[in-house]
Amino acid sequence: MSELNLILLGPPGAGKGTQAERLRDDFGIPHISTGDILRGQVAEGTELGRQAKRYMDAGELVPDDVIIDMITERIAEGDARDGFLLDGFPRNRQQAEALNEALGSLDRRLTSVLLIDVPDDDVVRRLAGRRVCVKNPSHIYHVDFDPPKHEGVCDQDGARLIQRDDDKEDTIRRRLEVYHSQTEPLIGYYDDAGLLRRFDGRRSPDEVHAHIRATVATLRLEETL
Repeated sequence: MSELNLILLGPPGAGKGTQAERLRDDFGIPHISTGDILRGQVAEGTELGRQAKRYMDAGELVPDDVIIDMITERIAEGDARDGFLLDGFPRNRQQAEALNEALGSLDRRLTSVLLIDVPDDDVVRRLAGRRVCVKNPSHIYHVDFDPPKHEGVCDQDGARLIQRDDDKEDTIRRRLEVYHSQTEPLIGYYDDAGLLRRFDGRRSPDEVHAHIRATVATLRLEETL
C-alpha cells in the first residue's frame, strides 16, 4: 500500500480539525497535531518534552528544531507507517523546508498538501458567532447557523452562553493577519512543487469532506500505478 503523507492548510476556522478526523477514519492514518505532540511529550517527561517545557515555562516559542524532532519521532512510529496527516505544521517556509529535510532523512516524501480555503469575512462570521456553555464547554452554538432555542441560554442544561475571548472579532482578525503574513506564502511554495490541492471551505462540511476524500483516494490510486 502506498503512503499518504498529507498536510492540512487553511486559515483558522476553516474546519481543518473536522476534516482531519474524517480523513483519519477514511484512510486509517493518524492525525498529527503539533499541539497534541507538545502536550504529550511534556506530560510524559521525555527529553524533547523537557526541552520544550523550559521554553514554554519562560513564555517563549518552542524552537523549530525541537518541534521537527518531535514530528520526526512521531511519523516514525508504527501507526504512521502508511502515512500521516499533519495539522498546524508547517506554519512558514522555514518550517516547511525543515520538514522536507526530516522526511528525506526517513526516505519519505509528501503526497499532497490540502488547502481548505475560506475568505476572511466568512472566517470571522463563523468564529465570532460561536457561543459556549459556561457549565459544559462541549455544548457549542452559533448565533446564525445553530442558535439555541432561547437567546444566551444552553438548551441542554439552562446555563449561560458566552463568547470566548479568542472568538471575538478583533482577536480573530489578528489571527488572520498572522496567517496571511506567515502561513499563506506556503500556498505558493507547495503549488510550485506540484503538491497543492484546493478545496472550497465555504461549502458544507459534508461537501468539503466528499471532495477531499475523492481527491485523496485518487492520489493513492495514482501512487500505486
